[in-house]
Parts: sequence; C-alpha cells; structure tokens
Amino acid sequence: MATYEYLCSRCGPFDVKTAIGTAPPVHRCPACSGTARRVFSAPGLATTPHAVAALHDRQEQSRDAPEVVSELPPGRAPVRRPHPALSRLPRP
Repeated sequence: MATYEYLCSRCGPFDVKTAIGTAPPVHRCPACSGTARRVFSAPGLATTPHAVAALHDRQEQSRDAPEVVSELPPGRAPVRRPHPALSRLPRP
C-alpha cells in the first residue's frame, strides 16, 4: 500500500492509501465529498545513522573483495570450559 496526497480546494490536504500505481488523478474529499486533485510531494525518506551506513558499505565491499586472513589475530585464547554434563559422569 502506498500513501497518496490529495488537495481539496475547500478542506485542504488529505492522504489516501491505495495499492501502488492505482491512485486516480482525482478523489472524493472525505469531509465535504467534493473533488480533490492529486498532489505530488517529496517521499518520506529516513536518514541512516553513520554507523549503520558504514557497516552496510563494508558488507557490500566484502561481497566483491573479501578480506583475506593469513593468521589468527593477536590476543588471549578463549577459555574452554568443560560441558556441565561431563562433571556428572563416573570417574575411573
């Protein structure tokens, strides 16, 4: 569904939601039942936060040219804890 804006000469602007591409050039005003013409306005676009845009750009770049890793990054090895169910097993 898309939102289309119409302008009634008596009542002012109002919005109508219809399927995309099916909006007629004129529509009946819901307040006075007069004819209102369709008005073309800028779409409501949201801005993307910088961190999200940077992550999206990095993901797009890795699709075509992924980073190649030749060794593990420096740092501590993760501590491996035994599975809790193993502690209940009988010991030899």
